[in-house]
Amino acid sequence: MEVVRHSPQTPQTQSSAYRLAFADEEFMMSEELRGVRFQLEYLKVEQRLREAGINSTVVLFGGARIPEPGKPAWAAKSEIAKKNLEANAIYYDEARRFARLASLTSKTLDFAEYVVATGGGPGVMEAGNRGAADVGAPSIGYNIVLPHEQAPNTYVTPQFSFNFHYFATRKIHFLMRAKVVAIFPGGFGTMDEFFEALTLIQTGRMERIPLLLFGKAFWSRVLNLEALAEEGTISPDDFKLFSFVDTAEEGWEIVRKTYNLPAIETEA
Repeated sequence: MEVVRHSPQTPQTQSSAYRLAFADEEFMMSEELRGVRFQLEYLKVEQRLREAGINSTVVLFGGARIPEPGKPAWAAKSEIAKKNLEANAIYYDEARRFARLASLTSKTLDFAEYVVATGGGPGVMEAGNRGAADVGAPSIGYNIVLPHEQAPNTYVTPQFSFNFHYFATRKIHFLMRAKVVAIFPGGFGTMDEFFEALTLIQTGRMERIPLLLFGKAFWSRVLNLEALAEEGTISPDDFKLFSFVDTAEEGWEIVRKTYNLPAIETEA
């Protein structure tokens, strides 16, 4: 690269054709190079996590709009939405506590296993990264480029604060190391990730892991999965692929028993 920088300034060297391929932004961003960009997005994150020795993760999904308890529902578009978002703020605390339990377990394993990973944004994602930070543990943030700018929350470990252009490569990294997927109340994105994981497990494309739906009252109201079973489009046995839980402790107990993990001492 140094040799190229010090090349004589001529019409030939200033032409885009002369640029090294990987330094030519116009070329790298072309439609024909989409497959290469996919590969680069995958490899950059994979290399960083491998170098850090992170083998497995605990993934938290949930609404970006859910506020911290005691704070206003900034995203509410109506009074009823404000009331409900602020009531669902209890799940901010549950996500934070669940992330603490995962991170305390991870600490006993030199942060090689059960490292908290979120989408890196606000709401439940922030709570997950914050819970890890509460106990001095690293955590991962998988941000995504969106039309409305989403900055990483301040609790993501900086060296694990990643940014994706493609949802597809982001989804791969969410699930390829996941030993646990915890789904908290949320909207389309949260449901997308839930059904993605559920489908992969149902079809045998992904190892069965604890898939936890936090907030039985919330999910029973917004998802009528029993109707799918009645219509015959899913099997009644498919309900065994996930578990409803309401508290961090209840959820982590399922994880602990699944993997025969030791009980974790938590501070009051």
